[in-house]
Amino acid sequence: MSDATPAPSPGATAAAPPSKDEEREDHKGIQLINVTKRYPGQRTPAVDDVTLTIPGGEIVVLLGPSGSGKTTMMRLINRLIEPTSGKIIVAGRDALGLDATELRRHIGYVIQNAGLFPHMTVATNVGLVPQMLKWDKERIAARVDELLELVDMDPATFRDRYPRELSGGQQQRVGVARALAADPPAMLMDEPFGAVDPITREHLQDSLLQLQEELGKTIVFVTHDIDEALKLGDRIAILDQGSRVAQYATPQEILLNPADAYVEQFIGGGQTMRLLQFSRVADVPLQQVPEAAPDDDAATVRERIEAGETTFGIVLDEARRPVRWIHLEDLDGIAGPIGTHGVTTAPPIRTRYTLQQALERLILIEHDWVPVVGPRGVYRGTVTLGTLQHAIKEMKSQTSNGERPAAGS
Repeated sequence: MSDATPAPSPGATAAAPPSKDEEREDHKGIQLINVTKRYPGQRTPAVDDVTLTIPGGEIVVLLGPSGSGKTTMMRLINRLIEPTSGKIIVAGRDALGLDATELRRHIGYVIQNAGLFPHMTVATNVGLVPQMLKWDKERIAARVDELLELVDMDPATFRDRYPRELSGGQQQRVGVARALAADPPAMLMDEPFGAVDPITREHLQDSLLQLQEELGKTIVFVTHDIDEALKLGDRIAILDQGSRVAQYATPQEILLNPADAYVEQFIGGGQTMRLLQFSRVADVPLQQVPEAAPDDDAATVRERIEAGETTFGIVLDEARRPVRWIHLEDLDGIAGPIGTHGVTTAPPIRTRYTLQQALERLILIEHDWVPVVGPRGVYRGTVTLGTLQHAIKEMKSQTSNGERPAAGS
């Protein structure tokens, strides 16, 4: 992940206002530029001159105690409330210059307890926004079924049920499906998993990460739970009272380098164990081995492997998904394409996995090397126990020395 904006000093905003070129560049992201919200009769603003850039395709978590302005900031984005001053850019468009109702139809919104209409079936709830956008019935029905499958709910089983017939976790899945119905560029999630039990909450968090890996939405996620923020966030904005952005950075950087005493107190202790629990494989420099395709000539593949640092390479299919390991001895006696020669790889580790999950996988399987894949199963590199041990050792060293984390792959 790329470096986050440096933490501001007390009373400052998260970053300088972006230039016009920067505004045009990130067409999927969200930008708050000098946004202030004052309520009549209140001495201090609910949101005070906040500037924050939420990159397209990332989950940015707004984290803070009650009264820090995190939900207010979210409601300002989709104009459930209007800012007193400032500018808000959503997917490259000035949100304040758009019709508020039309804007909301193009921003997915998920709240605690799902907010489903109790008198409507699951299908009607999910298809509500497409219906407002005047999609035809066949298109809506197909979209409903597609989204229910996406959130692991069998359409034939759940399409005609009512919210009261669903568990809390199932209702939240329907809420996510409804937010995705019109394929919005951005989603707002206001403590969506706060009202479910811990086990269901963990499953919903995992499901969200899996969905995000495939869909790459711009998501603003509000929570007061530091562990939830560390698990879900590509970046975290830690808010203090008065909407001061105390730190805006990646989870790894926040754990290694709290910006001030407030952040340090907020995240609590046990940073080393939390690095293992919440740092992702995406944060670790991966090892690369020679690559090949089934149609590649065996002699050419041999040359690649011999020029590398290993005695083997990895065979990728046409979509760059890992298929097999190919060793030098596998190439003996082959003339022409390597075809199906080699040994099937272990199930890949995904970049969204935590280091703890990756370590558990590596300990349980017999393979020393395991491929790592990102969205759509695309190959990113390889990982071994040694790779993770070295990464953890480096993180521990950085924690002791107060250094910034090294950039991952």
